Amino acid sequence: MYAFAWIDSVWENDSVLHAYQLSKRYRQITALDRLDLTVARGEIFCLLGANGAGKTTTINLFLGFIKPDSGHASIDGMNVAQHARRTKALLAYIPEQVQLYGGLTGLENLDYFCALAGHVEYNRGDYLEFLDRVGLEQKVADRRLSTYSKGMRQKVGIAIALAKRAKALLLDEPTSGLDPAAASEFGELLGQLRNDGTAVLMATHDLFRAAEIGTHVGIMKHGRLVETVPTSGPGHLDLEKIYLEHMRA
Repeated sequence: MYAFAWIDSVWENDSVLHAYQLSKRYRQITALDRLDLTVARGEIFCLLGANGAGKTTTINLFLGFIKPDSGHASIDGMNVAQHARRTKALLAYIPEQVQLYGGLTGLENLDYFCALAGHVEYNRGDYLEFLDRVGLEQKVADRRLSTYSKGMRQKVGIAIALAKRAKALLLDEPTSGLDPAAASEFGELLGQLRNDGTAVLMATHDLFRAAEIGTHVGIMKHGRLVETVPTSGPGHLDLEKIYLEHMRA
């Protein structure tokens, strides 16, 4: 288990991400069915489930990439569908394949995405400090991103979240394709963001990584959130048992 210096009650009622009866249908298929979900400051909520369970749909609704058929998603009290631009400014997003610019350096990507979010107050030294904080050495900051590994690209994404002072971080299968050491290091970086008060919502297939990284694990099946488990309670084997019981039902 990661040894983060977490304070579990400070932000308990400070909701950043909130879904209320959130639903999305594609013709006859219900991708998300009346989801109720809250992620507060300093929480890492991991959505766990098989393909088609509704995890990515949930992420996309919070991002405003798609519109709900009913219910709403809100960020810091603002309805995403009604305040798309303002809510996007509060977010950082890391998909399974990190979508940054391969032709730019790590430092240039950081500068570009911060400028898009309205943060023009930083200089080169500031950007290097952000990259150093996430474990990227100064010698790689001026290399093109196309030469980076997936883990290194994710570190740039985390640096962007830090520089933007994002209130929420959305992640879609971030540990897919990472070796165990890189996945462990990524979990440590999320712990830093949690300690800073960032609300993190992560979609994943990885039960054991979810148990180690998350403060809560939500089990999804057929578009519904069927159970939420605090990770401070059951251990890995208990969570696996709960998950398998739902998948077999």
